Amino acid sequence: MHASLRIATPADAAAIRSIYAPYVESTAITFETEIPTTEEMTDRIEQTHEQYPWLVCETENEGVVGYATASSLRSKAAYAWAVELTVYVTEDVQGSGVGTALYAALLEILRNQGYVDGYAAVTLPNTASVRLHEKFAFEPVGTFPAAGYKQESWRDVQWWHRQLGDRPRDPDPPTPMSAMRDSPALETALRTGEASLREG
Repeated sequence: MHASLRIATPADAAAIRSIYAPYVESTAITFETEIPTTEEMTDRIEQTHEQYPWLVCETENEGVVGYATASSLRSKAAYAWAVELTVYVTEDVQGSGVGTALYAALLEILRNQGYVDGYAAVTLPNTASVRLHEKFAFEPVGTFPAAGYKQESWRDVQWWHRQLGDRPRDPDPPTPMSAMRDSPALETALRTGEASLREG
């Protein structure tokens, strides 16, 4: 598969929505129960992309086939160096390495921004997500039993963690994503993700 990674923009909202919608409608992987509109997805990107990465993977024939992003773990100031990660791909490319490529680039960008800890919430069962996080040396750190009800079943949520960088005694605030654009570090991270896709 010939694919490339790039920074997403609000103009990608419709494509990102189309990837996300089947997960909302047909799975318990996300606990959202209403598919966001394109306008709502645009707002989500616009409200966060100054601080956090939004990445897309696209192919020449199919367009955008996956996306990954990060967001604040919690709103309190002491959580400023921790992020929650998200990745989704179309059904057609599941198992092709697109999720791996997106995660490889996302983690490298976050590390360069100065984030220290990455977390991911995985609704159980989800073998593919568990394998992805194990591949990137995440470790399960706790399970919230029956934390959500969707598709006529109570669902456990397992939290996974990976340390992204050193924990300095007096950390500087993470660099906003807006300050990373057009930087060599960002370009290197994107190319690193693409390289993992080719190797797979």
